Amino acid sequence: MIRKEFLCFILIFSLLASEAGAWGFFAHQRINRLAVFCLPPGMLPFFKHHIVYLTENAVNPDRRRYAVKGEAPRHFIDIDVYGDSALWKMPRRWNDAVAKYSEDTLMEYGIVPWEVNRMKYVLQRAFETKNVNAILRTAADLGHYIADSNVPLHTTQNYNGQMTGQKGIHGFWESRLPELFSEDYDFFVGQAEYEKRVLDRAWRGVIEAHSALDSVLKFEKQLDARFSPDRKYGYEQRGNVTTQVYSREYSSAYHEMLGNQVERRMRASIREVADLWYTAWVDAGQPDLTALLDYRFSEKEQQEMEEERKQWQKKTIEVRTEESAQINLEEFLYGVCCNHSEKGHCSK
Repeated sequence: MIRKEFLCFILIFSLLASEAGAWGFFAHQRINRLAVFCLPPGMLPFFKHHIVYLTENAVNPDRRRYAVKGEAPRHFIDIDVYGDSALWKMPRRWNDAVAKYSEDTLMEYGIVPWEVNRMKYVLQRAFETKNVNAILRTAADLGHYIADSNVPLHTTQNYNGQMTGQKGIHGFWESRLPELFSEDYDFFVGQAEYEKRVLDRAWRGVIEAHSALDSVLKFEKQLDARFSPDRKYGYEQRGNVTTQVYSREYSSAYHEMLGNQVERRMRASIREVADLWYTAWVDAGQPDLTALLDYRFSEKEQQEMEEERKQWQKKTIEVRTEESAQINLEEFLYGVCCNHSEKGHCSK
């Protein structure tokens, strides 16, 4: 009986670890949600009205990365593959990069800055046609890719510390720390501003994230040398499941060593999401969104979304997993976000 329960624990722990993506469900959803409140009056009523959708669907790209061909490379760029000073020498324009490295190479090592730029134009077209379904789906996805581009471990081959004996650091940094400490972060980033150079802005996020990578790895390595395994790890109850996690003591020490690094990357993500949502709207001619406030997904659209989710659950594609930190059981099973206060949308 004990062996059976232990195997069940291992299975569920593995599922939890592999299901969560960059930033984890918690932070991805919070970034999209908070970006809404940075928008100007011409956008805020519409986005606030649909804030639950934008929040809960912030993780759709992670849900489909194991089922949709070509999805996984949109979440990262292993910039260190391209040699020293690659951040500065890498061609910014897609066609120039393809000419220099080939499209196959770019797809193998990630395309997140170009995906951010592409999705901005997809969102712009959705605004131009006033297609609410497309606006919401694209805005939620764009927020996800922007947030991914601001994660240091999404800019390196050593994405989970697997090359430096630090396996698991990916989820530790992007999920465990925000879950424990983000309530104390200052997320006031000001009102969205127009971005003239979207592609350069996408690359700026990657550059700033990669510049923080050395600290992410070095500080955890130093901390590991000071902590015995029984102090480094602990166990917490997630729903009805007991999971192994980095201990609060270890997490607190690492968070302190990093200074405000995680907070800075979340703030940068929130601001960039708001700026690019706003930029897409302005470039579309600032369409009047008030007429779209009462939009409701049709029964057909809801059925299509449900069928789409079922297809994602099949996980037919093998892609690298960052073993992101544990998400709570409700999020894993239902994809539900309970970080908002709107009534009727939280199952707890």
